[in-house]
Amino acid sequence: MNRYLPVARQHFLTALASTSVVVKCICVTVFVLYLISWLANTQVALAITPGYLFPPNFWIWTLLTHGVVEQHVWDVALNVATVITAGRLLEPLWGALELLVFFVVVTVAAGLLSGLSYVLAYAATFDLSYLFDVHISGAPTFLGAVLVALKQTSGDTTVLRVPQIRLKAAPALVLLTLAILRLAGLLETSAPLVGCSYGALAGWVYLRFYQRHSRGRGDMSDHFAFASFFPEALQPAVGLIASLVHAALVKMKVCRKMVKRYDVGAPSSITISLPGTDPQDAERRRQLALKALNERLKRVEDQSAWPSMEDEEDNDDDEVRTDAPLLPARDPSPPAPSTTQNSTGQESSIISFEDAPTHS
Repeated sequence: MNRYLPVARQHFLTALASTSVVVKCICVTVFVLYLISWLANTQVALAITPGYLFPPNFWIWTLLTHGVVEQHVWDVALNVATVITAGRLLEPLWGALELLVFFVVVTVAAGLLSGLSYVLAYAATFDLSYLFDVHISGAPTFLGAVLVALKQTSGDTTVLRVPQIRLKAAPALVLLTLAILRLAGLLETSAPLVGCSYGALAGWVYLRFYQRHSRGRGDMSDHFAFASFFPEALQPAVGLIASLVHAALVKMKVCRKMVKRYDVGAPSSITISLPGTDPQDAERRRQLALKALNERLKRVEDQSAWPSMEDEEDNDDDEVRTDAPLLPARDPSPPAPSTTQNSTGQESSIISFEDAPTHS
């Protein structure tokens, strides 16, 4: 164990050094508040306590501070790892400012919804423990939102090969794990489950309808619909309920209506973007198709064999050499030379072809 600690420490420092000032500030804040928790009760002063969040106390600052308050060292490690992961995977796509906006929006929205849920639970049961014994804080809120964002950007990435688990199933698996731990009594309260659930919901709403980017606002692609977070058997029913809720929110002007968009600035031809065929979805499918094509071409190249040089040498050896005379003599005896005398009186030897056919 001791030999792995320096390696883990080196990887952690390298990852932290490559992130922006926003990520570094959040990580340092988490660590400093954890040290302060040894001297003061930060859980009450900075975490969300439903009984203190709403009037007459109205501790609204806890909506901002609850996401960086931890009580155990393993919770600190999880919180810092979540922030660094967001910095390494999401910040290059969004930028440091957008990542900070995402963190603030998710933290405030999830904290408010979590506190309101416990107030409603108190109103239904009149149990004061829901108001003053529950403290919502730590990494689960931002963890749920980061998993949703990773599903949007790289949902087809394989996390485990046996069994095969892709990143798009991570939000549902984490929530299921927290629910099992709570039912088994391994979690003291339901605050981590509630915080992670509302963090995932707040992150999805922001990314789906409100995030600004070069193509406008939000992401209306099919692979990021609310029903895609559920198993395929439940997706039709969830999609119907989500459509009804969305229609109600559009009438309340909380969400915007999905409209047709025409991208006339495409370099090659006019691209028509309809609901469910967002440019982000099209780009994602294009990248998958290119990846599959490259893998197929690589397999074909590996199977094909290059011609051997030995084959060429064998062909050269098999060539027929034409060193023999083209017209072999019929008579094996050499022809008799005929001697004539030229005008100068010298004799010359002339080979006569007596066997040649005569032409009349």
